Amino acid sequence: MDLPPSLAWLIDEATASPGPERFLAELGRRLLADGLALSGGALTLSVPHPIIARRTWLWRAETGAVIEALGFAAAPRSDAGREWLIGLGPVWEERVGASQDGAMLGWAGIGKGEGADEFAPDEAARLQEVARFAAAPLAALAAREARAALLEAYLGRRSAARVQSGALARGTGETIRAALLCADLRDFTALSQVTEPQAMISALDAYFDRVAGAVHAFGGEVLKFIGDGVLAIFPVTRASGNEAGADREACEAALRAVAACRAGMAHLDQMRRAQGLAPLPFGAALHFGEILWGNIGAADRLDFTAIGPAVNLVSRLEGLCKPLGHSVLISGAVAAKTEAALTPLGEHALRGIAAPCAVFTLAED
Repeated sequence: MDLPPSLAWLIDEATASPGPERFLAELGRRLLADGLALSGGALTLSVPHPIIARRTWLWRAETGAVIEALGFAAAPRSDAGREWLIGLGPVWEERVGASQDGAMLGWAGIGKGEGADEFAPDEAARLQEVARFAAAPLAALAAREARAALLEAYLGRRSAARVQSGALARGTGETIRAALLCADLRDFTALSQVTEPQAMISALDAYFDRVAGAVHAFGGEVLKFIGDGVLAIFPVTRASGNEAGADREACEAALRAVAACRAGMAHLDQMRRAQGLAPLPFGAALHFGEILWGNIGAADRLDFTAIGPAVNLVSRLEGLCKPLGHSVLISGAVAAKTEAALTPLGEHALRGIAAPCAVFTLAED
């Protein structure tokens, strides 16, 4: 069968596109080469994500650039693709595939004279044919994007990327250097016994929003929510040519995150008191060291997590927050890699840790 190059590409190569943005840009470029007068395109996919409901990629023919617009689950539904296309010229748009949640593919044409507000019948027919041929590769792309969204929601961005790259074997992983953050609510058991379950879940969600939001804002990744506890890492990312500088960046990112977390929890407690609710006192600890980051678990149920002496130490250090009367404790390993103003609290023995740990806190804590 002698097909136009754009349709042949959809059959033979489009499924291997690295992402929807590249798919849209390449398809638009090929349609231009096939003689279709386009000024832009839009592709919208539904996403199984707790916050994001839809992702829309917007392509401009003049520059070849692709930008992305997000549709959030809590916001009124908007047609970002159509709104973008209307601003460029006459619009052709259609849902691809039989599902109501299928991809939405649209194109903007170039007006051909005053009052020209739609594609010519032959152009619309060609775009209809393109949509039919695009159904299979878009279904594959949508499935990949859905899988990536779910993995990121449950594992975090870095861990999800590792799993998607094929790091699936039990007992495999890599040793990395990272600043670690461990946080926990104080007296959570007592609070949960006198609080309705739904109200307790809402309180936990508000607390996790403050902690995880601060971690992600400064480049970290939450590895675990364990009851009311949080374990997060700030991996060293710079090349090994300047290890000291890379270690310092990770530690300072963790310090900024824990300060932001502390401020967020103070604001949350103010809101709760205004509603007649009890505050949520919490403790957080920071440490720096090597961890084994990888797959651990049973033969048929794995967990992508971090283990090692550094993880044990940061957990034990967090347990000192209440006895020492501080919401944030910082190990000597972090203090040695930053110039931030910290207050020394002396050396303290940690349960199960052989050597005493030099302990610091934030100057304002």
